[in-house]
Formats: sequence, structure tokens, C-alpha cells
Amino acid sequence: MSPADRFPSAPDGPAPEGSDPGGAAVVGASAAAPERRGSGLALLGSEVVVLFRRVRTIALLAALALIPILLAVAVRVTTGSDSGRGPAFLGDITQNGLFVSLTALTVAIPLFLPLTVGVVAGDTIAGEASLGTLRYLLVSPVGRVRLLLVKYAGAALFCLVGTLTVVVVGAIAGAALFPVGPVTLLSGQTIGFGDYAGRLLLMALYVTVSLLGLSAIGLFVSTLTSVPVGAMAATIVLSTVAQIVDALPQLDVLDPWLFTHYWLGFADLMRDPVSWSAFADNALLQAGYVLVFGALAIGRFTTKDVLS
Repeated sequence: MSPADRFPSAPDGPAPEGSDPGGAAVVGASAAAPERRGSGLALLGSEVVVLFRRVRTIALLAALALIPILLAVAVRVTTGSDSGRGPAFLGDITQNGLFVSLTALTVAIPLFLPLTVGVVAGDTIAGEASLGTLRYLLVSPVGRVRLLLVKYAGAALFCLVGTLTVVVVGAIAGAALFPVGPVTLLSGQTIGFGDYAGRLLLMALYVTVSLLGLSAIGLFVSTLTSVPVGAMAATIVLSTVAQIVDALPQLDVLDPWLFTHYWLGFADLMRDPVSWSAFADNALLQAGYVLVFGALAIGRFTTKDVLS
């Protein structure tokens, strides 16, 4: 799909009269010019369509879907054979298949979800630069700030879709392989399927919010390079380092400032009454990361010489 198809505001034909052969003058002018042409919603819609049509995105979502499937199949196959081994919560799956979604989220958020989000976020700007389409998009013009906002919105949407993929596929796999029924919460109370389904959706929303800070970091790193693989790797490495630091008791003073610190706080939804303190702290922390790294990304991108 060409840039002109992706961004309706992009002009056909040669560059505007007066532009230099490299297009640098037009790029600079378009960055400062008022964003009169092109709809922000149309731009966002085009970005979302392109993102979720990519083979890479489909492969990432398929990989996330495999996590609850493999988990459910592994528990099903090994049921009754040395069941005392492994984490205790795996045994709950055999009693109620609805626990597959919760277990899959717990398994996915330390590594697999950050990995996929890092790939998508790291590719936002660096991917366009690598393909040579970034300069073309700015000549359109779509505006640098608007382009950043659209790219971030696409990455944030992927966070939601990826998390829902784990939750929904987990529920389906669990229902297919194990009996389902009322769910016993961590606090001992029992709830019905409808209540549990609502809690699962809230868990997905919590995890999505948890990944917004990482997406903002990936967006900023993506503005620093034209090599998307480097931006992806740096984002994933930062996520891993943050989790390692969070696990070190000697560095506990840093824990409240790490964007990974509240990632597993969604387990509070499995209690009655629900403790909302982790939700508020997590949302505030992620908002801080989004504001800081979003501002850094805007500052870097609006002053950057775009040559490709």
C-alpha cells in the first residue's frame, strides 16, 4: 500500500514548485505550516488499517493467541501426572477453565506483551524513515505533531487488541478443554460468569494502561533512529531492565518510579471488595511516562532533519 493510499491528504504528482531536489525546504515548510489539509480521523483510520493489515502485526497477535492455547493444552495433557509440580495457580485451571485467561495474562505481561508492544512502538517513526516514506508524509503535509499522535494512538490500540487477544482466546480455550462454572476469587468469595467476564475486561483495560508508558518510550526511541530494529530492541531491553531493577531489593527506592512496577496489579480485581489503589497509582505513573516521553518525542521530531 502506497503512502498516497494510506494518507488521503498526500498530493499526487511532483513536489510543489520551489522545492529543492532533496525536498528539505518543503519538509521544513510543511512542519511549520498550519495543518489545513487532511482529517485527523481519516489519518488515524488509515494508520490503523495499515497497522493491522501488516503480516508482522497479524503474526504478533497470533503469537499472543498461542500463549493461552499452549498453556491450556499443556495443563490438559499433564493433568494427573505429577500435578504437584509448577505454580500452584495452574491447578485452578483444571477445576475451572475460566482461569486460563487470568493465568495467560500473568504469563504474558512480563515478556510477551512488552515484546510485541516494543516491536510496534519501535517501528512507528523509524519504520517510515527506513522505508523512505517519512519525508513524503511530511511533504503532504500532515504535520509532525499530528503524525506523532496518530502513530502513538495506533500503538496504544495495539496494546488493547493484544491484551484482549490473550483474554478472549484464553476464555475460549479454557471453556473448550475444561469445565466452567462459578469462579472463586482470591479473597474466597464466589462469583458468576457475568461478573467474572466484567472483571476480565477490566483486567484487559488495566494491562492496556500499563503498557501505555512503554509505548511512549518506544515512540521516543523511534524518533532517534531510522533503523526500526534498533528502536524495537532498545524498547524491549528497557522493559526488561526495568523489571530486573524492580526485582532487586537493594533498589526498592526506585520501584515507585518504574513503569513496570504495577504491571501485575490487575490481580486485585480477583478480590472482593476490589482494591483500586493499584489502579490509580498505575494510571498516574503511566500518564507521567506518556507526558514525559511524549514531550521528548515531540521535541526531537519537530526539530529533526528528515532526509528519508
